[in-house]
Amino acid sequence: MVKIKSIEYFRVKPRWLFVKITDEEDSFGWGEATLEGHSLAVEGALDEIITRIVGQEADDINHIWQLIWRLGFYRGGPVFGSAQSGIDIALWDLKGRRLGVPVHQLIGGKVRQKVQVYAWIGGDRPSDVEAAAKERIAQGLKCIKMNATEDVNWLDSPAVLQSCVERLKTVKALGLDAGLDFHGRLHKPMAKQLAKALEPYQPLFIEEPLLCEHPEALKQLSEHTTIPIAFGERLYNRWEVKRFLEDSSVDVLQPDLAHAGGISEVMRIANMAEAYDVAIAPHCPLGPIALAASLQVAVSVPNFVIQEMSLGMHYNIEAGDIDLNTYLVDTSVFDITDGYVNATSKPGLGIEIDEQLVRKISKETQPWQPKEFYGPDGSIREW
Repeated sequence: MVKIKSIEYFRVKPRWLFVKITDEEDSFGWGEATLEGHSLAVEGALDEIITRIVGQEADDINHIWQLIWRLGFYRGGPVFGSAQSGIDIALWDLKGRRLGVPVHQLIGGKVRQKVQVYAWIGGDRPSDVEAAAKERIAQGLKCIKMNATEDVNWLDSPAVLQSCVERLKTVKALGLDAGLDFHGRLHKPMAKQLAKALEPYQPLFIEEPLLCEHPEALKQLSEHTTIPIAFGERLYNRWEVKRFLEDSSVDVLQPDLAHAGGISEVMRIANMAEAYDVAIAPHCPLGPIALAASLQVAVSVPNFVIQEMSLGMHYNIEAGDIDLNTYLVDTSVFDITDGYVNATSKPGLGIEIDEQLVRKISKETQPWQPKEFYGPDGSIREW
């Protein structure tokens, strides 16, 4: 058995955190531990974890996962979860590379040959939805996602919701399906109104219509709308997911492989969800390593439906010339044809990272700060 020799991490633009694990034979694997806006916290967690798992057998992925989870006493949450995810993804990549097979062959094999994907249009205040949607069509996409609203007060004028309906109608008229991300910005009085207003126009799903810390409200909303409800990017392990499956308040579960324990834990979450007839659509407005890991899971689980990708996302554009494919040696792995990305047969995660570029850009990358929203009275509103 070969032991872990070293673990490094790299903070890179626009807001990503990559992890590299090398074993005693100099085989390596890449992971992603991105937690948007909290890179310094995850880096601190990684510093602690690294000292504990260097010297462990690199093939013992489940043992290492349990070691990180159970022997730290304090566990769970986005920071520990993201650090653990970066380690887990990198170990799967390393193992696949050493064996010369894609990760999906190690977690049960393919159930599909290609993966439907979607990407964002607009930002927090999109001004030209039609033009942006046409660009996505030209890229080969059949489905997009956009923010439902700007920042909204606990109880606000119903007029602030109308623009969402109009933008959805515009996108649907072009022949695209659309998911609408409420982003947890709306509170119960407004979420109920918007869900009802959107029903005639049949969005693919509404995402985070309410924050997951309000499970009773999510349950109530699920009983009063026919639109599929999606959420889960802020649920970080199977134990947090459990009650929402039991409550039947979620139709599409969206665990993020860079936050929710990596490939190992998201596979377990997907298997749980299948037993409750709940679909999986992994959250991933992140980097190429997180996407590659998500695609390995996507081709392996029967209840997968669609995969998010950050190609051309506004956060990337704001970083200059950095985008989803920037750090890849071969960008064709994420090519889109008729709304799908083909399953890869390449070893590990199926991607090659330009390590020289990663090391260069990491030297000049500052921690990314979340956006801030304030109401006209100066109070903080949900991001």
